Amino acid sequence: MVKTQQALAKAGKSRAPVTGTALAVRKKRSFAADLYSTAVGKKYAMAISGIALMGFVLFHMIGNLKMYLGAVELDHYAEFLRSLLYPLAPKGAVLWILRGGLLAMLALHLHAAWSLTVLNHQARPVKYQSARDYEVANFASRTMRYSGMIVLSFLIWHLLDLTFGVVNTVGTENTFVKGEVYANVVRSLDRWPVAAFYILANLLLGMHLRHGAWSIFQSLGWNNPRFNSWRWSFATAFAAIVVVGNVSFPIAVLAGIVKM
Repeated sequence: MVKTQQALAKAGKSRAPVTGTALAVRKKRSFAADLYSTAVGKKYAMAISGIALMGFVLFHMIGNLKMYLGAVELDHYAEFLRSLLYPLAPKGAVLWILRGGLLAMLALHLHAAWSLTVLNHQARPVKYQSARDYEVANFASRTMRYSGMIVLSFLIWHLLDLTFGVVNTVGTENTFVKGEVYANVVRSLDRWPVAAFYILANLLLGMHLRHGAWSIFQSLGWNNPRFNSWRWSFATAFAAIVVVGNVSFPIAVLAGIVKM
């Protein structure tokens, strides 16, 4: 009996663990990472990043309305943005920090949208049986994807045009002058293909904003049917204000209302 117990003890000591992970220490993920791995977490991420981007779009449009007050006012507004917290922080530093935050929100928004699409396809690999069901269930999401990609393309163009001056017409002494915001805007939007792209992108942005503003409430769980009419009114009004303001800029330049 004693020999049998000693043999079993010896065998237990020499036996390797069943798997290599049995002795490994698992690294715990943070609560945020664990939440984001779920569909609910991705919807929250889309909603929160969407709110941040909506705020930027609205205030960006309001600031650009200074174009109607003339070159001095718009250029002064641009200089104000570059001088945020100066001299506490280097000139332009805070503005680039804000831009970095917005790009981070945009990246989060795009990744959450893409990963949710993947999850939806995995959850329903079989297509809808009727064209009507497919249209009702997917029209908004398909519009959001396509409009989102065009708006993203316009954002890249917009940065190359008015922030970096890569595709802008030349200004003083055949160079792009960052401080001449008013002149740069007029020179850019005075080209009808650019103005047409600007108008198209903002119309699609309005569709994106309207559906996005509506979906935010649902993603955050604020989707009581009693408030559906209020939600649609808010989403429609918000999108309309942004679109009307932004579309007015190229129209005003082409019509000669705003000129050099």
